[in-house]
Amino acid sequence: MEERKKNPLYIPQGLKTRVEIFDGFGKEELFKTIMVTIVVGILDIMYYLIFKNMVVSIVTILVAIAGSVMMLTKDHTNISVVDQVGFMVRFANSQKYYPYKYQDEWR
Repeated sequence: MEERKKNPLYIPQGLKTRVEIFDGFGKEELFKTIMVTIVVGILDIMYYLIFKNMVVSIVTILVAIAGSVMMLTKDHTNISVVDQVGFMVRFANSQKYYPYKYQDEWR
């Protein structure tokens, strides 16, 4: 017990073991941003061919790029917004519902 007090357990937080383009944004996030840009770009081209609205098309592609970079950039705890939403969905799906049914114990 005394040994534990002398050497407390230290758990480092926010370690980054990969090369990053800028703080919190590495190659994996860049690949995901490129994929989002390609998908939104294809949808944006189809929208432009139908409605011929250049302003909406340009704003859409710029918002898609900026939004994906913001959503995928990891903070000092090494978790991004997309990671956090994934954690919340997984937690919600793991919860079980056990309804309580009252029964008279003494009858």
